[in-house]
Amino acid sequence: MLRSEATQPAPLTREEIAGFRELLEERREKLLDEAGRTAHDMGDAEAEGFPDPTDRGSLESERNLELRIRDRERKLINKIDEALERIEAGTFGLCEECAEPIGAGRLGVRPVTTLCIRCKEEQEQHEKGSGR
Repeated sequence: MLRSEATQPAPLTREEIAGFRELLEERREKLLDEAGRTAHDMGDAEAEGFPDPTDRGSLESERNLELRIRDRERKLINKIDEALERIEAGTFGLCEECAEPIGAGRLGVRPVTTLCIRCKEEQEQHEKGSGR
């Protein structure tokens, strides 16, 4: 399927790329700070001790939820690192499938994305069809 040039997003400017680099670095730092705080807080909670099984169960449930959240954040940190590597390589903002510009609007919503909207829609249709 050919796209007309009018609907194709423009390549990112140097200023836009610099802005995305700053945004990604800030998000990465914030996520790392939160992960460090969680590890510290879990150590403090472990030292308290809960003789009541109900209190212990509540603590374990909260801890499991916190660990799932941190795992998702760890995966996001990896995606941020990959996006920063693409900035260094000069490929940030280009779709990894079709090599067309992704566009600042889409990257503004999800700066770690690697697919343009058309390729992402095709991927989702394929996943729906295969039952994933």
